[in-house]
Amino acid sequence: MEKKLYTITVFSENTVGLLNQITIIFTRRAINIETLSVSPSAIKGIHKFTITVLATRETVIKVVKQIDKRIDILKAYFNTDEELVHQEIALYKLATDKLLALGSIENLIRQYSIRILEMNETFVVFLKSGHYAETQQLFEELSNSIGVLQFIRSGRIAITKSKVERLTDMLENLKKFEDQPI
Repeated sequence: MEKKLYTITVFSENTVGLLNQITIIFTRRAINIETLSVSPSAIKGIHKFTITVLATRETVIKVVKQIDKRIDILKAYFNTDEELVHQEIALYKLATDKLLALGSIENLIRQYSIRILEMNETFVVFLKSGHYAETQQLFEELSNSIGVLQFIRSGRIAITKSKVERLTDMLENLKKFEDQPI
Protein backbone atom coordinates (compact mmCIF):
# COMPACT_ATOMS: atom_id res chain seq x y z
CA MET A 1 0.00 0.00 0.00
CA GLU A 2 1.18 3.47 -0.90
CA LYS A 3 2.03 5.97 1.82
CA LYS A 4 0.76 9.50 1.39
CA LEU A 5 0.87 12.70 3.43
CA TYR A 6 -2.33 13.11 5.46
CA THR A 7 -3.38 16.00 7.67
CA ILE A 8 -5.18 14.97 10.84
CA THR A 9 -7.24 17.61 12.61
CA VAL A 10 -8.21 17.07 16.24
CA PHE A 11 -10.65 19.29 18.12
CA SER A 12 -10.63 19.38 21.92
CA GLU A 13 -10.84 21.59 24.93
CA ASN A 14 -7.45 22.81 26.16
CA THR A 15 -6.71 19.91 28.52
CA VAL A 16 -3.37 19.29 30.25
CA GLY A 17 -1.71 16.08 29.05
CA LEU A 18 -3.85 15.67 25.93
CA LEU A 19 -0.93 16.14 23.54
CA ASN A 20 0.86 13.29 25.29
CA GLN A 21 -2.21 11.05 24.94
CA ILE A 22 -2.42 11.81 21.22
CA THR A 23 1.28 11.27 20.50
CA ILE A 24 1.23 7.91 22.30
CA ILE A 25 -1.29 6.67 19.73
CA PHE A 26 1.20 7.44 16.95
CA THR A 27 4.12 5.97 18.90
CA ARG A 28 2.34 2.66 19.50
CA ARG A 29 1.76 2.31 15.76
CA ALA A 30 5.34 3.37 14.92
CA ILE A 31 4.10 6.38 12.93
CA ASN A 32 6.32 9.42 12.79
CA ILE A 33 4.59 12.79 13.13
CA GLU A 34 5.94 15.00 10.35
CA THR A 35 4.53 18.31 11.66
CA LEU A 36 2.38 19.36 14.59
CA SER A 37 0.74 22.66 15.44
CA VAL A 38 -1.85 23.54 18.08
CA SER A 39 -3.92 26.69 18.41
CA PRO A 40 -7.35 27.94 19.39
CA SER A 41 -9.93 27.26 16.67
CA ALA A 42 -12.68 29.49 15.29
CA ILE A 43 -15.00 28.01 17.93
CA LYS A 44 -14.62 29.64 21.35
CA GLY A 45 -13.07 27.34 23.96
CA ILE A 46 -12.04 24.71 21.40
CA HIS A 47 -8.44 24.03 20.40
CA LYS A 48 -7.32 22.57 17.09
CA PHE A 49 -4.39 20.19 16.64
CA THR A 50 -3.06 19.95 13.07
CA ILE A 51 -0.86 16.90 12.60
CA THR A 52 0.72 15.64 9.38
CA VAL A 53 1.79 12.02 8.92
CA LEU A 54 3.13 9.94 6.07
CA ALA A 55 1.04 6.77 6.14
CA THR A 56 -1.41 4.59 4.25
CA ARG A 57 -5.08 5.55 4.17
CA GLU A 58 -6.01 2.45 6.20
CA THR A 59 -3.53 3.34 8.93
CA VAL A 60 -4.75 6.95 9.12
CA ILE A 61 -8.37 5.78 9.41
CA LYS A 62 -7.41 3.52 12.35
CA VAL A 63 -5.41 6.28 14.07
CA VAL A 64 -8.21 8.83 13.71
CA LYS A 65 -10.73 6.35 15.12
CA GLN A 66 -8.41 5.69 18.07
CA ILE A 67 -7.92 9.41 18.72
CA ASP A 68 -11.68 9.95 18.45
CA LYS A 69 -12.25 7.42 21.28
CA ARG A 70 -10.31 9.55 23.79
CA ILE A 71 -12.69 11.13 26.28
CA ASP A 72 -11.14 14.62 25.99
CA ILE A 73 -11.43 14.66 22.18
CA LEU A 74 -14.49 16.30 20.65
CA LYS A 75 -13.78 15.06 17.12
CA ALA A 76 -10.89 14.00 14.89
CA TYR A 77 -10.78 14.08 11.09
CA PHE A 78 -8.25 13.50 8.34
CA ASN A 79 -7.80 15.19 4.97
CA THR A 80 -5.60 15.05 1.92
CA ASP A 81 -3.83 18.13 0.56
CA GLU A 82 -6.51 18.56 -2.12
CA GLU A 83 -9.17 19.14 0.55
CA LEU A 84 -7.19 21.83 2.40
CA VAL A 85 -5.73 25.28 2.15
CA HIS A 86 -2.42 24.97 3.99
CA GLN A 87 0.82 26.81 4.62
CA GLU A 88 4.01 26.66 6.63
CA ILE A 89 6.15 29.54 7.85
CA ALA A 90 9.93 29.51 7.72
CA LEU A 91 12.52 31.86 9.23
CA TYR A 92 16.04 32.17 7.81
CA LYS A 93 18.88 33.96 9.62
CA LEU A 94 21.72 35.09 7.37
CA ALA A 95 24.95 37.03 7.87
CA THR A 96 24.37 40.62 6.70
CA ASP A 97 27.80 41.00 5.08
CA LYS A 98 27.40 37.80 3.03
CA LEU A 99 23.89 38.75 1.96
CA LEU A 100 24.98 42.23 0.87
CA ALA A 101 27.91 40.70 -1.04
CA LEU A 102 25.33 39.15 -3.38
CA GLY A 103 24.56 42.63 -4.65
CA SER A 104 20.88 43.41 -5.06
CA ILE A 105 18.66 41.22 -2.93
CA GLU A 106 15.54 42.62 -4.61
CA ASN A 107 15.33 39.72 -7.09
CA LEU A 108 15.55 37.19 -4.27
CA ILE A 109 12.83 38.99 -2.31
CA ARG A 110 10.54 39.22 -5.34
CA GLN A 111 11.17 35.65 -6.55
CA TYR A 112 10.36 34.08 -3.19
CA SER A 113 7.92 36.66 -1.76
CA ILE A 114 10.16 37.11 1.27
CA ARG A 115 9.57 39.56 4.12
CA ILE A 116 12.50 41.00 6.05
CA LEU A 117 11.69 40.75 9.76
CA GLU A 118 14.94 42.17 11.11
CA MET A 119 18.08 43.61 9.63
CA ASN A 120 21.13 44.89 11.47
CA GLU A 121 24.88 45.01 10.89
CA THR A 122 25.29 41.38 12.04
CA PHE A 123 22.33 39.44 10.64
CA VAL A 124 19.17 39.53 8.54
CA VAL A 125 16.05 37.46 9.26
CA PHE A 126 13.79 36.52 6.34
CA LEU A 127 10.25 35.18 6.68
CA LYS A 128 8.80 32.99 3.95
CA SER A 129 5.35 31.43 4.00
CA GLY A 130 4.29 28.73 1.59
CA HIS A 131 4.18 25.01 1.07
CA TYR A 132 7.04 22.79 2.21
CA ALA A 133 8.60 22.62 -1.26
CA GLU A 134 8.74 26.43 -1.51
CA THR A 135 10.30 27.01 1.90
CA GLN A 136 12.75 24.15 1.32
CA GLN A 137 13.77 25.48 -2.10
CA LEU A 138 14.64 28.87 -0.58
CA PHE A 139 16.58 27.16 2.22
CA GLU A 140 18.63 25.18 -0.31
CA GLU A 141 19.33 28.24 -2.47
CA LEU A 142 20.43 30.33 0.51
CA SER A 143 22.51 27.47 1.94
CA ASN A 144 24.33 26.96 -1.36
CA SER A 145 24.87 30.66 -2.14
CA ILE A 146 25.72 32.35 1.19
CA GLY A 147 25.04 29.95 4.05
CA VAL A 148 22.24 29.97 6.58
CA LEU A 149 23.11 30.72 10.22
CA GLN A 150 19.78 29.52 11.62
CA PHE A 151 16.62 28.03 10.13
CA ILE A 152 13.24 27.03 11.54
CA ARG A 153 10.03 25.92 9.88
CA SER A 154 6.62 25.79 11.55
CA GLY A 155 4.31 22.84 11.42
CA ARG A 156 1.56 22.89 8.86
CA ILE A 157 -1.38 25.15 9.51
CA ALA A 158 -4.48 24.23 7.54
CA ILE A 159 -8.15 24.90 7.07
CA THR A 160 -10.60 22.85 5.06
CA LYS A 161 -12.11 24.14 1.85
CA SER A 162 -15.58 23.66 3.37
CA LYS A 163 -17.58 26.72 4.48
CA VAL A 164 -17.22 26.16 8.25
CA GLU A 165 -15.12 24.06 10.61
CA ARG A 166 -16.17 20.43 10.30
CA LEU A 167 -16.75 20.42 14.06
CA THR A 168 -19.42 23.14 13.75
CA ASP A 169 -21.94 20.78 12.11
CA MET A 170 -21.35 18.12 14.77
CA LEU A 171 -21.83 20.64 17.61
CA GLU A 172 -25.03 22.01 16.03
CA ASN A 173 -26.46 18.47 15.77
CA LEU A 174 -25.47 17.79 19.38
CA LYS A 175 -27.20 21.01 20.51
CA LYS A 176 -30.38 20.01 18.65
CA PHE A 177 -30.23 16.58 20.32
CA GLU A 178 -29.75 18.14 23.79
CA ASP A 179 -32.71 20.49 23.22
CA GLN A 180 -35.06 17.55 22.51
CA PRO A 181 -37.52 16.80 25.34
CA ILE A 182 -36.99 13.46 27.10
